[in-house]
Amino acid sequence: MTPPPRFNFAGHLFDLNRERAARTAYIDDRGTLSYGQLEERSRRLAAALQAAGIRREERVLLLMLDGNDWPVSFLGSLYAGAVPVAVNTLLTPDDYAYMLDHSRAQAVLVSGALLPTLQEAMSRGGHEVRALFVSQPAGALPEGAQEFDAALAAVEPLAAPVTTASDDPGFWLYSSGSTGKPKGTVHTHANLWWTAELYGKPVLGLTEDDVCFSAAKMYFAYGLGNALTFPLSVGATVVLMAERPTPDATFRRWVEHKPTVFFGAPTGFAGMLASPRLPAREAVALRMCSSAGEALPGEIAQRFKQHFGCEIIDGIGSTEMLHIFISNRPGDVRYGTTGRPVEGYEVELRGEDGRPVPDGEVGDLYIRGPSSALMYWANREKSRETFQGGWTKSGDKYTRDADGYFTYAGRSDDMLKVSGIYVSPFEVEATLMQHPAVLEAAVIGKEDADGLTKTKAFVVLKDGSAATEDELKAFVKERLAPYKYPRFLEFVGELPKTATGKIQRFRLREKEKQA
Repeated sequence: MTPPPRFNFAGHLFDLNRERAARTAYIDDRGTLSYGQLEERSRRLAAALQAAGIRREERVLLLMLDGNDWPVSFLGSLYAGAVPVAVNTLLTPDDYAYMLDHSRAQAVLVSGALLPTLQEAMSRGGHEVRALFVSQPAGALPEGAQEFDAALAAVEPLAAPVTTASDDPGFWLYSSGSTGKPKGTVHTHANLWWTAELYGKPVLGLTEDDVCFSAAKMYFAYGLGNALTFPLSVGATVVLMAERPTPDATFRRWVEHKPTVFFGAPTGFAGMLASPRLPAREAVALRMCSSAGEALPGEIAQRFKQHFGCEIIDGIGSTEMLHIFISNRPGDVRYGTTGRPVEGYEVELRGEDGRPVPDGEVGDLYIRGPSSALMYWANREKSRETFQGGWTKSGDKYTRDADGYFTYAGRSDDMLKVSGIYVSPFEVEATLMQHPAVLEAAVIGKEDADGLTKTKAFVVLKDGSAATEDELKAFVKERLAPYKYPRFLEFVGELPKTATGKIQRFRLREKEKQA
């Protein structure tokens, strides 16, 4: 089964859920949005964009906090044939100035709380937009801007979705840009459909009775699937949260709205387990949790299941592939591994010579599947590096065991060679985190007095806990091959991370060079 050649994903979702018009689609901090209201408001936004002169295939920057206006903005843009460009809400004015210019966005949909940052970005760049819609403005609107609800009320809903092809550019997501300028990753209308059919339904087993809650925000590929593509494809309900996903903020939603499926990341799960306010099992309704963004240490997953009786299904996806393509399955979880390839995707591990590596050896991860992005916009060199024929090079290194389970071995640029042998920073980090005093750890390479690469660990201890450098070194040495234990160890208050919670080891390397 494949989507038809003429396919508009927003129109597809509205057709699927027309008989669920009265059911709750979204719950945010301001109220609820039924499936019928979601369709009507999205179609009104589509009409408002057209009334503002936005044409098919023109880009619309979506700079909004997670709330009920976010899915309306995304789906309304798709319905109008425009291309929403969903961007991180935690960036700087310079970042947004670059994205406005790079995407040549003709309209911006922005949360009122983020309007000052956007205005600063627009003043720094030379790019002008034709329309500006502000959701929940905190004060007076800038000249020419429209208040979101008023703009929707001023038009009739667009009667039918703009005719688009399944392979037409549907939306963009920007990469994290941790190693340079962010890359505009161009996805199609059909790519959303594929992730729901290959992962959301068969692997997660979502149904209309589920209540989904994602700590990962909707501007991330992971969060977009969790809080829009997957639940809306089955008629489920979604809890949205505008604020940062701190343990306390997450716990409040768990207890108040009783989500059945929670989508998080390893850093978040570790923080929640360390919190003294961790809810009791009886206070929540979780049946399953998902983790992605970084490999999940088995120790965290086991502690979580012991407390809540709920599995964490670890997987790996990417902005380029849109969602998860290797995953553990409910009832088939091997803690410490990322699982097996999702049906519909092919996975290969290749050596430096480009040939497949045997089981047990570290290789570069390549993926082939129908949800792959088309390209990086206006970046031919990086597009060729990543999208190689039908294959996508992930930039991750993995090993595969004889049973076909994949285990994360680090990013390609994070791998270390110690004594001529590859060492996975993640393996050392995961071992350190088994120590009862350790909250988080990050490992990089550091040259010793002889100019040879050895491992150095940066360690964050749990509040109220203590451990010595020698104690932690011995702890790792007892559990891993001798050459892998950290020869250097430094205690720090926190680790540098991206907005998605991924540890930025390159910043630690830069710190070492400056020391």
